[in-house]
Amino acid sequence: MTKTVVTLEDKYTQEDGQVMLSALQGVVRLMLDQSKRDRAAGLNTAGYVTGYRGSPITTLDAQLWASEKLLTAHDIRFEPGLNEELAATSMRGTQQLGWYGKPRVDGVFSLWYAKGVGVERAGEAIKAANFEGTHRNGGALLLCGDDHAAKSSLTAHQSEHVLVTAMAPMLYPATTDEILSMGQLGWALSRASGLYVGMKAVTDTLDLTTTVALPGHSFPIVMPDLAGRVSPNLKQNASALAQEQAVIEHRLPIVPLFAQANRLDRVSHDAPDRRLTVVTAGKAWLDVCQALADLGLDEGKRRVIGLRVVKLGLVWPLDAQFARDACGGSAEVLVVEEKRSFVEEQLARIFYGRADAPALSGKTEPDGVPLISEIGVLDPGSVRKALVKRMAALGMLNDEVAARDAVLRDLESGAKALKPTSIRAAYFCSGCPHNTSTLVPEGSAAMGATGCHGLAHFMPERRTMQTVSMGQEGMPWVGAQTFVETPHMFQNLGDGTYTHSGLLSIRASVAAKSNITFKILYNDAVAMTGGQPAEGALTPEQIIHELVAEGAKPVVLVSEDPTRFKPRDLPPGTRILHRDELDAVQRELREIPGTSVIVYEQTCANEKRRRRKKGAYADPDKRLFINKAVCEGCGDCSVQSNCLSVTPVETEFGRKRAIDQSTCNKDYSCIKGFCPSFVTVEGGTLVKRSFDDAALARLVATLPVPPVRDVSASPMAMLVTGIGGTGVLTVGAILAMAAHLEGKAAKILDQTGMAQKGGAVTSHLRIGQDTAAIPSARLGTGQADVIIACDLIVGSGPDVLTLARPDTQVLANEDVTPTGEFQTNRNLDLTASRFIGAIGKRVDPGNIATLRAGALATRLLGDSIFTNLMMVG
Repeated sequence: MTKTVVTLEDKYTQEDGQVMLSALQGVVRLMLDQSKRDRAAGLNTAGYVTGYRGSPITTLDAQLWASEKLLTAHDIRFEPGLNEELAATSMRGTQQLGWYGKPRVDGVFSLWYAKGVGVERAGEAIKAANFEGTHRNGGALLLCGDDHAAKSSLTAHQSEHVLVTAMAPMLYPATTDEILSMGQLGWALSRASGLYVGMKAVTDTLDLTTTVALPGHSFPIVMPDLAGRVSPNLKQNASALAQEQAVIEHRLPIVPLFAQANRLDRVSHDAPDRRLTVVTAGKAWLDVCQALADLGLDEGKRRVIGLRVVKLGLVWPLDAQFARDACGGSAEVLVVEEKRSFVEEQLARIFYGRADAPALSGKTEPDGVPLISEIGVLDPGSVRKALVKRMAALGMLNDEVAARDAVLRDLESGAKALKPTSIRAAYFCSGCPHNTSTLVPEGSAAMGATGCHGLAHFMPERRTMQTVSMGQEGMPWVGAQTFVETPHMFQNLGDGTYTHSGLLSIRASVAAKSNITFKILYNDAVAMTGGQPAEGALTPEQIIHELVAEGAKPVVLVSEDPTRFKPRDLPPGTRILHRDELDAVQRELREIPGTSVIVYEQTCANEKRRRRKKGAYADPDKRLFINKAVCEGCGDCSVQSNCLSVTPVETEFGRKRAIDQSTCNKDYSCIKGFCPSFVTVEGGTLVKRSFDDAALARLVATLPVPPVRDVSASPMAMLVTGIGGTGVLTVGAILAMAAHLEGKAAKILDQTGMAQKGGAVTSHLRIGQDTAAIPSARLGTGQADVIIACDLIVGSGPDVLTLARPDTQVLANEDVTPTGEFQTNRNLDLTASRFIGAIGKRVDPGNIATLRAGALATRLLGDSIFTNLMMVG
């Protein structure tokens, strides 16, 4: 059924049916649904959301801000946390309402969020809050975002063990639908048990946008009978041991009762003969479902061979009675879970010494041979291999399943031989302040930190060491300085990290009399996670006053525009310098003993662009161009600016340079070389072509109608590849919404991480008749039916071509955008044919179509930003 009326508010206001929803939008909707549930039950509750952003929970705060009016109407308050532990402790206060006087509401249901490293950081605050307990009409939910690939993190995460230390139960939703239902169940469990309840979500879950069948707020939640039990909710002034006793003896025993009453755990795929029972949870369950589909094991075939699947919703503490009922009597139990064994260890304890104990495999086979890796990301391919191995050991593997596995193994073997023609690594955006701010003088080195500026670590010429966690900047040097001959180090520190916890590291360096210069890179936005403002919105002047009070000296302000600052607003003697003097002031400060600071002020280039579009930031009436007839192709403009908008142009006289006017953010660093080929145009504007809409409509009417793929039998799998920041994800979102409007189901998984900074970005898209036909959004080896390669370098990479097969249809953009490597390698080979040739080694060349989409977009529409949409058509 085709939808005729759709609004952006549907995802939050529609009560039934299907909506298109991202996982983080699902978290916003979860708050609204809980409010509606409470009101329907006669409870006058309010909501509270707090936490700290970080991949994979990057833009939840942006979604909450965008929905502020709707949240306020439901008495839901969003309070961004300064850091994770402070946010967790503020949530603790929402459960203590009666301690501060008469409450205006019956209770507050609260949500805290953080990425895995933030969960670890806030461990003490979570444990203290959990031991204290929750309000009977409140409830506390802990959303833990795990980056298993460490794609945007210093270390890979696994939050389960942190929450077990805090003795907080943990739910694990597999889909956005389950975030909506399990979230409400989580608050109900929190109220019933008096415990804070964790809800784990991995990158593939939180980066997902999908068609969602709404559970709404009316599905039943059953509260277990707790008559005769000690009240589990928080008590004021309880001693530490009394709290521990309450958690262990009174609260945790309620958890399995709640799980049983609400069927948090279930047998998702049953069979009469219990030969192999697979136990799994969350995203791993989707991997199992996809692996079964890849092997052709439908319900009938599974039932014949005795293969069952148990899906856990509660991963700690396991419901022992359910585990015994669901798994007892099986010949073998295979636990499929990510990272270190967690469920497997609990099952081993539950079945130890029992007569009906099955053989147990998971991270290892029953004889101890490694089976499912603890390293990296679990995927359907690795699950499939584990299934086939254990099925063979149990005599369950037939010729048909073995043949399908062999085909997939051949594709995987071919994928291993693929080599990259080039790599599109993340890089500083055009006009990025860090192009200048992360430079260090000859003879010096810097230490990296969290933030976009951390990319300097991957640029050898910048001599920047590996990063440390937030709030620990400079501390390795405090430990090392007395044992090495190096007299001084620089330490980069973003303004968002400074607010989060970085000030403490400066205080510690001052106390240790460390010879170090902190460079506080004030960009006026937390650009790495979406351009949000740093909490507290400290100005450079306020930061400098803080630093002087802490004892750092000297403190120097360096700015792209020193005229914006007045000496009267700064501590006496503070120097205000132009950014062109950065090298000189760094050379000066490295000779001064003690802890000094440079506050480098320049607004994020992407934020400038966004604000200029809204008329909220000055837009210089000046553009730079390069005269190709004068340019000698020396590349000094790239050396001076390190800017991606300085691009190569191939001419009959060799390679020259040009300024990409579509991406230029008007930093003007490229002109520092005083090159005679540069032309400055003031007062001019870029002219975009106008079109005769009627003539265009007549031309479109003459185009042949393309055949429509029937997805009723099997879903279509598509991959969109391109460059971060150019609208690749928008392409996927448009296609998914189009499918939704036609009444079809769609799942789209955006793979970004730090890649949004000019690096490789992919969108995995599956379209089917319903969501049940699409277990996993992530495409596996050889599963891409269509690849739209908006960027040839990304589209010809091994990670992309692994997903292709000979009959995959590829549409590729022949216009090759230079990588960051071009800034230091002026002879970088960007010939399109070499990348198309690499695709042709995996895909039948007859299935590859190409066009110069970038040139067409610029010529016809006046801006290369339309390149990706032109690829879609």
